[in-house]
Amino acid sequence: MIPKNTICVWYDTEAEAAARFYASVFPDSEVQQVIRSPMDNPSNKAGEVLVVRFTVCGIPCIGLNGGPIFPHTEAFSFQIATDTQEETDRYWNAIVGNGGQESECGWCKDRWGVNWQITPRTLTEALAAGGAEAERAFAAMMTMRKIDLAAIDAARRG
Repeated sequence: MIPKNTICVWYDTEAEAAARFYASVFPDSEVQQVIRSPMDNPSNKAGEVLVVRFTVCGIPCIGLNGGPIFPHTEAFSFQIATDTQEETDRYWNAIVGNGGQESECGWCKDRWGVNWQITPRTLTEALAAGGAEAERAFAAMMTMRKIDLAAIDAARRG
């Protein structure tokens, strides 16, 4: 069944490779369907992969091989909540270690240019708490690339 709401992520030509990578890294993720172009079009030849239906952590997505006209920006990102440093490290290292790129404050970019936020729940909880706790956690986060849970927890305590 096709979901009512689906996130569409534009790729140049590698939607299937990206979807298979995500399915190998994140729980509750899978490639569900690969649809090939029925005819030549400006972005694909007949028979080439046009659309890939997949899930990332249970969220339905479509990868569209639309060509290079629309590059990814930080205006869209997947945010993955983590519970431990090990889980944070695993996802971060999978993305960055497979041709991706580190950024600031828990953000990284995969080799296809899609942006990810690997965000420990302790950071989100600290920000939601507000006040001095949020300020300390936020200040600590601003010095990081990959989030260090122990440092965030220490900042939360003051």
